[in-house]
Amino acid sequence: MQKSVSALFKGGVHFPQFGGNMNIHEYQGKALFEKHGVNVLKGVHCTSVQGALDAYDNLNSKVVAVKSQIHAGGRGKGTLYSPEDRSLVMEGGVKIAFSKEDVEKYATNILGNILVTIQTGEEGKVVNNLYIESGCDIAHEYYLALLVDREAKSVLIMASTEGGVDIEEVAEHTPELLHKVHVDPNAGLLGYQARDLALNLGLKGAAHKSFVKMLGKLYNMFVSNDCAMVEINPLVRTGDDEMVALDAKIGFDENASFRHKEWEDVRDLSEEEDVEIRAKETGLSYVKLDGNIGCLVNGAGLAMATMDVIKLYGGEPANFLDVGGGANEEQVKTAFSIILEDPNVKGILVNIFGGIMRCDIIARGVIAATESLGLEVPLVVRLAGTNVEEGKAILAASELNIYPADDLAEGSQKIVELISGGDE
Repeated sequence: MQKSVSALFKGGVHFPQFGGNMNIHEYQGKALFEKHGVNVLKGVHCTSVQGALDAYDNLNSKVVAVKSQIHAGGRGKGTLYSPEDRSLVMEGGVKIAFSKEDVEKYATNILGNILVTIQTGEEGKVVNNLYIESGCDIAHEYYLALLVDREAKSVLIMASTEGGVDIEEVAEHTPELLHKVHVDPNAGLLGYQARDLALNLGLKGAAHKSFVKMLGKLYNMFVSNDCAMVEINPLVRTGDDEMVALDAKIGFDENASFRHKEWEDVRDLSEEEDVEIRAKETGLSYVKLDGNIGCLVNGAGLAMATMDVIKLYGGEPANFLDVGGGANEEQVKTAFSIILEDPNVKGILVNIFGGIMRCDIIARGVIAATESLGLEVPLVVRLAGTNVEEGKAILAASELNIYPADDLAEGSQKIVELISGGDE
């Protein structure tokens, strides 16, 4: 899961919830900005070195930025490695080029290589796309983000004078420099809110006016496109006191995908986990995490509660996996296979509340998956609700190595103990 500015809600960082968000590349975000009247620089998307050279000629700008395009932040401070032997290729995934020769060198070093940033993890991401952007007369760099604050039921706008750096560090060490505004979606962004934020950033005159105008357009774009997050780092003030978006990170709320058929045209499946794509095609909601306890649960709220209780007992969830309210045996089997594809998984907790879903169907699916996949890690199953006694009886009669639990607390504690015992 991509980490970014989200737990800044209360001073720390907690970014988009498990699943439900679709990210796009910077060049696609810039096109959306331009469509909604937000100032951006001229730029060209390309996928080859020759394309980068042609872009340099067409932009007619002596200085350009050569930007790697991946779904992760921290590109400028990232490191590029060869995919063959992981040897170092170049430091930095965003480079300033002062000549056509520079463009050729940087494009060659970036395309096809693995970029590792603070947000990608050690595995990094292969760079298949570049964005060549005109140079800019930068007077100052700012930070700006819009995201959904679910607790406050509002759109949260955050801004800082400390742009171009890791905003998480700003929030941790100098939180007073991070200014926040909550916008009531029923009222929309009010004029005084935009003006006050501009004043907090120290903007005056033409720059103040440019910021207020731009923020209004960004808010309207955010709402009309069902965005979950928009982040600009940096937002810059030019020498002419114009505010320009020098970056664009945009995530859409996939719950609104039925309203936006155009999203499929900008989705880059190469940036998503293969297993997450397969899960979605099967009707499952899956997000890989960093822990070692696989979770199979029905219902997003119950899944998040399950992960919370696992952590309460000292464990770390390896995934978010919601099989939904009407999963069949085949979907349960697929869910197990997806969980077990993660080599970090040392045990699995199944937590099912049978409402529409019947516990006996889940029990049969668990047994079928266990037998066909040759499950070797500990498995704890907690069932409750419709046909729970039938489900428990089916599991008990299977003679498989399945540990039953009567409630979530017991199940979480048991799987944590089983894994801990296996490590000793």
